[in-house]
Amino acid sequence: MWANVGPRVGQLAPLDRVRLRRVAVRYATHGWDVTPGACLARSRFVCGRPGCPTVGCHPALENWQGGASCDPARVATWWRSRPHSVLLPTGRTFDVIEAPAYLGQRATDRMKPFAGGTGDDDGQLPGPVAVTPAGRWMFLVRPGHPLRPELEHCFHVVRHGLGSWIPAPPTKLPEGTVRWAVAPEHAHWRLPDSYAVQNLLVDALNSPRPAVALSTPGRLPLPRQGR
Repeated sequence: MWANVGPRVGQLAPLDRVRLRRVAVRYATHGWDVTPGACLARSRFVCGRPGCPTVGCHPALENWQGGASCDPARVATWWRSRPHSVLLPTGRTFDVIEAPAYLGQRATDRMKPFAGGTGDDDGQLPGPVAVTPAGRWMFLVRPGHPLRPELEHCFHVVRHGLGSWIPAPPTKLPEGTVRWAVAPEHAHWRLPDSYAVQNLLVDALNSPRPAVALSTPGRLPLPRQGR
C-alpha cells in the first residue's frame, strides 16, 4: 500500500525511524498502548491508505483502536521499515488534558514543589507532561474523570479520553518535534489523579492573564479522531 508514498517518506533520515521505534517500544514496555501514525513527508502526513484525504497527523491503521498494542515485539514491527509517528491512544491507561501554553506552563511550574517528593499511589504530582511545537501542553492523568466545569467551559482546554489519541515524543510535526516537559521517567511512570492536575489548571486559569494574550485559534482544539 506504500507504493505511491515511498519516495517522499524515504527522504527522512533512517536514524529517525530507529529512534521512533526505540521510544515506541519503551512506551509499550511500560504498559502504554501504542499505535503507528502516518509518516511525515515534507509538510504533510501520508499513511499509505488509498484515497485517505487527511494530511495532518493521524493514525496509519484504519482500525487503530483495535490494533493498538503494548506488546513490545508487535510494536517494534511497525517501525521496521517506516518512520511512523508515535501515537498514544487515550482513555485506556491514561486520559490527557490538553491546554494552551500559558495554562500549561503555569500548572507545570506549580508541580515543581512536588518533584523532590517520593510520590505515592494517591496521585501526588508530578506526572508526565508533553508539549507540542505549536505550544499545546498535554498532561497525562489517570483515566475516567470529566473536566471540572471551569475547564469544560474553557474552549482552549480539551480532555482526550476513549476514541482519541496524542502524538508522543519524539514524533515530528511540520512545526517541530513533540517533547517532554516532564518525562515519564522523571515521574517514575506514575500518573497523577486527574483532579489534582485540573486543580492546578483552574488555579492558573484564575491567575492574572499574561501580558501577551494568546490569539484565538482558527479552529478550536478537539479530541483527535482517526481517519
